[in-house]
Amino acid sequence: MICVGIDVAKDKHDCCIVSSEGEVLQDVFTIPNTMTGFTALFQRICSASDASGKIKVGLEATGHYSYNLLGFLLDKGLTTFVINPLHTHLYRKSLSLRKTKTDKVDARTIASMLMSDVNLKSYTDTAYHNEELKSLSRYRFDKVKERAQLKQSISRLITILFPELEKLVSTLHMASVYALLSEFPCAHQIATSNLNHLKSLLNNASKGRYGREKAIEIRDAARCSIGSLMPAKSLELRHTINLIRELDAQIVEIETEIKLIMDELQSPILTIPGISYRMGAMILAEVGDFSRFDSPDKILAYAGLSPSTYQSGQLTSSYSHMEKRGSRYLRYAIFNAAKFVCHWDDTFAAYLAKKRAEGKHYNVAISHAAKKLVRLMYALEKNRLPYKPAA
Repeated sequence: MICVGIDVAKDKHDCCIVSSEGEVLQDVFTIPNTMTGFTALFQRICSASDASGKIKVGLEATGHYSYNLLGFLLDKGLTTFVINPLHTHLYRKSLSLRKTKTDKVDARTIASMLMSDVNLKSYTDTAYHNEELKSLSRYRFDKVKERAQLKQSISRLITILFPELEKLVSTLHMASVYALLSEFPCAHQIATSNLNHLKSLLNNASKGRYGREKAIEIRDAARCSIGSLMPAKSLELRHTINLIRELDAQIVEIETEIKLIMDELQSPILTIPGISYRMGAMILAEVGDFSRFDSPDKILAYAGLSPSTYQSGQLTSSYSHMEKRGSRYLRYAIFNAAKFVCHWDDTFAAYLAKKRAEGKHYNVAISHAAKKLVRLMYALEKNRLPYKPAA
C-alpha cells in the first residue's frame, strides 16, 4: 500500500508519496493547480503503486482550494481522506518539538498520518456531491445574516426620520411599512401626503389589514413627529429597503433549490417535529455522510458542542465551556434546531424542563437538548427510519 500526502494551496500543491513501511517512494514534489498538474500527480501515484494496488490519499480541509483536486481524485476512484488542519497541526507537533511549518513538511506529515493509520475516515463520493447542498445552505446563511444587518439599519434610520411609527405598527419589517417608507421616507412627507393615496397604499400593501383609520393615525403622528428632515437619510432608507427586497427574492430562490435537493434526499431527520428543510439542510450539508462518524459524540466534537476538559495533577476545572471548534454552521444549526424541537416535541420539551428545574441556564439546558438531538439524528440516519414520538 502507498500513502500520498498533499498540502493544498491556491496555485500549487506539494505532494509526497511513501509506502506503508515508511519508505519514501517519491519525495516532496510540486504540481500546479491545473488539469495538467492533476494528471501528472495521478501518473506518479500509479507508477509508485505496489502489487497490492492499495492507495490512500490525504489532504487538508482547505475550503474551496481543495475542492477541484478532491473531485479529481474521487473520480479516479482513489480512497481519499480530508483531514482537519488542527489534527495535522497536533500530529506534526507530536513528531517534533521544533517549530517548523512549511508546505513540504505538511505534505510529509499528512503522508505519515495515513501511514500510521490514525483514526481517519475516508471521504465518500456522497459527501463530495453533498457540497452543493453545503454551498446553498451557507450562501443562504450569509444572505439571511446580511438581511438582518440591513433591518437593523432600517430601525436606526426610522428612529431618526419618524420615531413614532414603531409604536403604530406591529413590526417595522413588513410589506406595508416598507411600501409606505419607499414612497414617503420621512415624517414630513407623510404629513403632507394625500389621505386617499396614503390609505390606498397601506391597504394594497397590507392586503386589507390597514385601511383609512390606520392611514389617519399614521398621518396625524407624522404631523407632530420629532423626526428630522434629512434628505440624505431618506435616500439611504429607500435604498436599504430596495436591498432588503432584493435579498428576500434571492433567499426565496436559494430555498427553492435547497428544497429540491432535500426532496431527493428524503432524510429521516425531517420527520423530527421542529426541524424544517432549511435547518435540516444545513445539518445534513455540514455533517455530510453520517457513516463517516463512529458515534454521535464524534459529530458533537466536529460541531464544537463537546465540553472542554482541563485537568492537571489535582486541579480539575469545575466549569467546562463549549469547545466551539469545528463547523460554526453546524453548531449554529444544531443549537437552533434544538430550540424548535424542544418547542414542538413533548419528549424534548420535558427534557428541557427537567434541565431547567436542575437550575441550569436556558442556553446550557438547550445545549444538553442539542446533544440528545444529535444522538437521535444519528440513530435515524444510520437506520434510515422516521422519528416516532413517544406516546
